[in-house]
Amino acid sequence: MGKGTNLSNSPKQSLGVQKGDRVTIYLPMVPELPIAMLACARIGATHTVIFSGFSASSIRDRVDDSKSKVVITADGGFRRGKIVPLKDIVDDAIKGLDFVKYVIVLERTKTGINLNPKDRLWSDLADASSDVCDAEVLQSNHPLFILYTSGTTGKPKGVLHGTGGYLTHLYSTFKWAFDIKDSDVFFCTADIGWVTGHSYMVYAPLLHGATQVMYEGAPDYPDASRMWSIIAKYGVSIFYTTPTALRIFMKFGDEIPNSFDLSSLRLLGTVGEPINPSVWEWYYDVIGKQKCPIIDTWWQTETGGMLITSLPGLETIPLKPGSGTHAIPGVDIGVVDEEGNDVLANTKGYLVIRNPWPGMLLGLWNDNKKYSNVYWSRYPGYYYPGDYAIKDEDGYFWLLGRADDILKVAGHRIGTAELESCLVSHDDVAESAVCGIPDEIKGEVIAAFVVLRDDVEKSDSLQQNLYEKIKNEIGPIATPQQMYFVSKLPKTRSGKIMRRLLKAIAGNDKIGDISTLEDEAAVSEVQAAFDDIRKSVGV
Repeated sequence: MGKGTNLSNSPKQSLGVQKGDRVTIYLPMVPELPIAMLACARIGATHTVIFSGFSASSIRDRVDDSKSKVVITADGGFRRGKIVPLKDIVDDAIKGLDFVKYVIVLERTKTGINLNPKDRLWSDLADASSDVCDAEVLQSNHPLFILYTSGTTGKPKGVLHGTGGYLTHLYSTFKWAFDIKDSDVFFCTADIGWVTGHSYMVYAPLLHGATQVMYEGAPDYPDASRMWSIIAKYGVSIFYTTPTALRIFMKFGDEIPNSFDLSSLRLLGTVGEPINPSVWEWYYDVIGKQKCPIIDTWWQTETGGMLITSLPGLETIPLKPGSGTHAIPGVDIGVVDEEGNDVLANTKGYLVIRNPWPGMLLGLWNDNKKYSNVYWSRYPGYYYPGDYAIKDEDGYFWLLGRADDILKVAGHRIGTAELESCLVSHDDVAESAVCGIPDEIKGEVIAAFVVLRDDVEKSDSLQQNLYEKIKNEIGPIATPQQMYFVSKLPKTRSGKIMRRLLKAIAGNDKIGDISTLEDEAAVSEVQAAFDDIRKSVGV
């Protein structure tokens, strides 16, 4: 790394950051973000990256919990043609936090900012840094990073990952799943503020020396062709994105992706949530032109890397639309009932992991009790990830979403992912989200929100068709009490539906922090729909 780009030596020598110190990174999706992460890793400082959409209060919670000595940010970041004032947000977040000694500021947007006594410009530090920074000698379980999960209630959990095991897991799974080659151009659409960005945008690709695309901005800005134009322009061969993003792209029809040369693609991947079979098929047909295998990956912030996925780098197996296929080599994963007994094939149950794996979390930062209670108490001796699943007669796993996203209607357990997948499989539906509303008789009644494709008009007959589809494919007990057509669902800037927001609105609870929300107009539309639902069911 040439002079002027190496931040590693400067913070260590001039800012006093030592092995074991924590450094918070709050940057947009620019190369300086992974550079800062690698600088921390080289000197043994534990980094904690915060998604650049979080508010001052969310940042304060994370900085205070980690007791970070240094915060790295930028004057601003670009989002949908606007500048997000990151430095101003950090200034607000760290007021009164005396343990924060320095704030490093990258001049990204060149907008005017106030420099405080703690502030240091990235450019000044980089210009003064040496070309050489010896790596610290670390134990394999030395804390590499803390990544705070969003948390639907209470303060976020600080998931702690180590160095040796985590990086070993990433090196292996990236090679096995993506069959990476020197000729590949890899494009992962995740933000580095989330674990997918840590694992499969920064560490795993760099461990393999992979060429990759890094993108700052919304996936559909300035228009819905953004992702396909990037793939065509840079000859992307491996594309890794979320089912939610794919549903957004589907909404705009096939004409847009079909107008771009996507022939460079050889492998497609999904991450973040279960993929609906109809979305899988669209991805395979329209984007992959029926020639690209799709790896549907299941894992968590806590697992560090993939645990369930097909592995083109190791073997070729038949793919089933919507299934994550098998566990990776060496990992024993099962599906059990409430008592921890294996369920029969094609029976819904709870996912459990029966043995350790290299990338597993070291624990929760400063909270061993919660670590034990959350992951190890339900099924003693098994790691419980909190997901609902089916294992079919061929040993293929079908992920059904979070176990706490299970609705209980008149004693029946119904997965939200199951319902949403049923709705999205209709040709006229682009996206859906369902949640439960408390009911004195049934326990819960179901509310469904449906976004139609751009060329489809809402109608009573379409609504009735969707009711009938659910009755026929899942059962009458799963029929929503109310169904509403909305133009958009509340989503984060990274494209995930904020289901906890739907739950909060449904339960008349506080909405909480919505700083990661892409469009607040979606909240108003959903709130108005819920008000109508409550009137109709008398709650």
